[in-house]
Amino acid sequence: MKGRNMTRWRDPAKDPRQEPRSNLITAEGAARLRGILDHLSRIKRPELSAKVGEAAALGDRSENADYTYNKKELNRVIARIRYLTKRLDELQVVDRLPADTDKVYFGAFVTLEDEEGEEMQIRIVGHDETDTTKRWISVDAPLAKALLGKALDDEVTVRAPAGDSVYVITDIAYRSPQL
Repeated sequence: MKGRNMTRWRDPAKDPRQEPRSNLITAEGAARLRGILDHLSRIKRPELSAKVGEAAALGDRSENADYTYNKKELNRVIARIRYLTKRLDELQVVDRLPADTDKVYFGAFVTLEDEEGEEMQIRIVGHDETDTTKRWISVDAPLAKALLGKALDDEVTVRAPAGDSVYVITDIAYRSPQL
C-alpha cells in the first residue's frame, strides 16, 4: 500500500524518535509555552476561523485559494493547540534550585573548557526549550547526561561521532526560577 502516510521502516530499538524524553521544564519555559498556547487559543484561532468563514461565504470552495490556505492554517493551529495542551499536562516544572548548587543539575549554566583551551557556556534545560543560538541543550543530550552530578574542575568525556571530546568544568551557576 502506497500513500502519503507511509514511511520507511525503522527498528524501534535504534530509532532516536523512540527514545524516552524527560518531562522536565524550567519555570520560564513553562510560562513561555503557556503564553504560546494562550496566544494561539485566544487570538490566532478566532482570527483564522473568521477568515475561513469569510472565504467560505464567497462561494465555490474548490477554487478558492483563500479558503484552502486559511483552512490548512487553522488546522495547523488547532493541532498545535492540542499538542501544547497535552504536553503542558505531562510536564513537570522545576521551580526551585537544587540543594547542592556546587554540582551540575537541571537548569545549570555550565562553563566548559575543551582541550584547546576554548570556553563555552551551556545551559541544561528541558527538551521543549532547547535553543542552539543560546546554547541551551536538552537534559537528554549526551553532553548533558555526562555533566549531570559533576562538580567544579571535574573532567568530562563525551562520546561523539567524530571521536571522544574531553571538557573541564570551569564554572557552575544557577539562576533563581522566575514564576
